[in-house]
Amino acid sequence: MVHPHTEIRFVNDIIGWGVFANRFIPKGTIIWALDSLDQHFTPEQVAAMPAYAQRQIGIYAYVDSRSNHILCWDHARFFNHSCAANCLSVGYDFELAIRDIQPGEELTDDYGTLNPAETFPCHCGSASCRQSVLPDDMLRLGERWNHAAREAFFLIPKVHQPLWEIVRDRTEIEAALAEPPRLRPIHHHYYARAVGA
Repeated sequence: MVHPHTEIRFVNDIIGWGVFANRFIPKGTIIWALDSLDQHFTPEQVAAMPAYAQRQIGIYAYVDSRSNHILCWDHARFFNHSCAANCLSVGYDFELAIRDIQPGEELTDDYGTLNPAETFPCHCGSASCRQSVLPDDMLRLGERWNHAAREAFFLIPKVHQPLWEIVRDRTEIEAALAEPPRLRPIHHHYYARAVGA
């Protein structure tokens, strides 16, 4: 489920639609959390789908560490990629604002964190654009993402959290807040594909 202070807006003909803040969202706010309405599809289920459905899964779903495709039921599926993302995850099923997000600003994440199966070109336009998103981005860039997300993670108890009631693993998260070495890294989400798969 996506944060309630968001809405979808058309970005442009290349990117399509995106998720935008309609109020100020402070750093450390949980802006998306996996919930019971999100759909989970195994690789076998995706392979059995008609071509049009597979295309939609390829566009709007992400792959978790167990190789399942997760399709968000709400407008969270319209989060766009940025190489300078303002939202990232640590090793739990939610994403955080890693900096303050102003009203009217697009919320973005880095698709390299979502286990892409193939390399694809990036159109984010950020000064730090990598030009392509690669399947092994999490292995190469994971520590940078961990650093950015860790700082935001420890602000969780200090800011209003409308999504807290649906966050899974709250006991483990509270333990990591109390004992920082227990914090899971983003690599917890990594799905290692077999070579050639």
